[in-house]
Amino acid sequence: MNANLIRNGFIAAAAMNIGGVLLFSRAFTNDVINQADPVVMSNFGLLMIVVWGLAYLGAAFIKGSLRWLAAAFAIEKLVYVVAWGLWIFSNDLGALYEQDLFAGAFFSIYGLNDVAFMLFFGWVALSQRSNS
Repeated sequence: MNANLIRNGFIAAAAMNIGGVLLFSRAFTNDVINQADPVVMSNFGLLMIVVWGLAYLGAAFIKGSLRWLAAAFAIEKLVYVVAWGLWIFSNDLGALYEQDLFAGAFFSIYGLNDVAFMLFFGWVALSQRSNS
């Protein structure tokens, strides 16, 4: 297992959560995102995504096994993937793009991003099973 790959993966997850939310929400001022999914993507929900990003960043610098922390992160990402899937199949993405390009792009990609990092965190958890 490559420790640099794991550290860089956690840093990338942090950058996507923190940078993605700040960019697409225009620093929490994009009301279209809030209105499109007022439960998961309220400003509080977006802030919590940033906090998760900070947790990933902190985890990137832990020396030792990340097995259970990575497993928790994989489950957290699964929750967001399910929320995104339910949203994407019951809403009109085209109409969202008409309202706001950033909101449309955000809802187009956030679930795919979360699938990728869910798989990464799952891989980290499974690959460290003999170390715990």
